[in-house]
Amino acid sequence: MKLYDSIGPNPRIVRMFMAEKGIDMPRQTVDLRKGENREAEHLKRNPHGQMPALELDDGSYLSEITAICEYLEEKNPKPPMIGTTPEERAECRMWTRRVDLNIAEPLCNGYRFGEGLKFFQNRILCVPEASPGLKKIAANRLQWLNGQIAGKDYLCGKRFTLADILLFCWLEFGHQVGQPLDAANTNIAAWFARVGERPSVKA
Repeated sequence: MKLYDSIGPNPRIVRMFMAEKGIDMPRQTVDLRKGENREAEHLKRNPHGQMPALELDDGSYLSEITAICEYLEEKNPKPPMIGTTPEERAECRMWTRRVDLNIAEPLCNGYRFGEGLKFFQNRILCVPEASPGLKKIAANRLQWLNGQIAGKDYLCGKRFTLADILLFCWLEFGHQVGQPLDAANTNIAAWFARVGERPSVKA
C-alpha cells in the first residue's frame, strides 16, 4: 500500500490513525498549494481531487478518511481504533458521523468560504455569504458536545477511537484558521489536552 499525503487536517487524521495502530507504509506528498491534487494524475486516484488517497496492493485507490481508516482497521485489527464488537464499532461510527457532519464540515467550509476564499474560490464552488453562519453552526455543536462528554475520557467513554482523532485534528485546524475553541467548553478543553499528550499527535 501507499499513502498519498499532504498538508491539511484530513491527511493528518489518517497519519494519526496509522500511528496509533503502528502502521507504516510508503508515502508520496501531493502539493496542494501548487494544485497538484487537481491535476490529471491525482484525479485518477480521487476524481474529487481531495486528499488523502490510499493506493491498495492491487493498484486501486481509496479516498475519504473514514473509508481509508475502516479499511486499515480491517486489515490491521489490533489495536482496535474503531471497535472489536458490533456495538463498539457502531458507537464509534455514530460519534465519527456526528463530529464530521456537525463540526468538521461547517468549520471547514466556514474557513474555505471566509479566510480561505482567495485560495479556494477558483478550485471549488464557494458561498462567501454562508461563512459566518457555518462558523456559528460549528460553535453551537461544539457547545452541545461539551455537555455530551462530561465525565467521559473520550467520545466513546474509556476508548480512544477514530472519532477522537477526527475531532482533535479539526479543532486544532480551527484554532489555526480563526475558529478557536470557546474557553467556556471546559470539558472539550480538558479532553483536547488529554489527547494532545498522545505520541500519535506528532504524526
